[in-house]
Amino acid sequence: MTPKYIDIHAHVNFSAFDADRDGVIKRALENETWMMNVGTQKDTSQSAVDLARKYPEGVYAAVGLHPIHTSKSFHDKQELGEPPFAKAARQLADGASEGQGMVLGFTSREEVFDYDFYKKLASDPKVLAIGECGLDYYRLEPETAAKQKESFIAQIELALELGKPLMLHIRNAYGEALEILRARPGARGDVHFFAGTLDEAREFLDLGFTLSFTGVITFARDYDEIIRNTPLDMILSETDCPYVAPAPFRGKRNEPSYVSEVVKKIAEIKNLDFEICRTALLQNALSFANIH
Repeated sequence: MTPKYIDIHAHVNFSAFDADRDGVIKRALENETWMMNVGTQKDTSQSAVDLARKYPEGVYAAVGLHPIHTSKSFHDKQELGEPPFAKAARQLADGASEGQGMVLGFTSREEVFDYDFYKKLASDPKVLAIGECGLDYYRLEPETAAKQKESFIAQIELALELGKPLMLHIRNAYGEALEILRARPGARGDVHFFAGTLDEAREFLDLGFTLSFTGVITFARDYDEIIRNTPLDMILSETDCPYVAPAPFRGKRNEPSYVSEVVKKIAEIKNLDFEICRTALLQNALSFANIH
């Protein structure tokens, strides 16, 4: 079956969906929406692959190490579940004393990119991309940049070895990411949740990278100029669920079924017939992920 939509960047593998994951996926598939669930470290990459294996069609995976996880980072409950300190606090409230197996803290662990682990994981035919990987300089600390660059370069090399596209996460570091990519010709992929300038967009497009957009475009006008000036065949649609639900569902948990709202808004911004836009974005996603 050929779907109507493909959510090229979802996180139904995250803890935010623990209570109803299968229902969310079923709802998307019934709405003719396929998805690629994206890993951010070993655990979430493995869970993305496990989820893809569970469904014969329409559920795929990307595996990689997110730049923020190359150092200790803020523990995102939607991504990783309940933080350790919350469990410890409950144990204390229940009368346990510190030292009885409790872990206090609010950061997620630091991970060094394990090339062999991710190569083995990415060998699964349901794994369509490497990432999300890249550079995130939003909260840059000493030594953070060097660790991010090392991990990013290793994942580019893995993508080149396996002939798979990259799923890029870039924040406040578009220039440096472009320099790294230019030095490694042949790398291809998508710039997830693109939020750079028009000039930066053109530089990624010149390298053959697509740009993908989320539900943010349904309630913010910051992306209109970029979308209008990006060729239709270089645009992908995504949700980045559980985050940034589009306008009709704003404030709720996002999910792959809502990617249709992103497609509608792209058609509106580009002043295109909806079906022409939908068909083009679908073909772009099929080509990006090499889905036949």
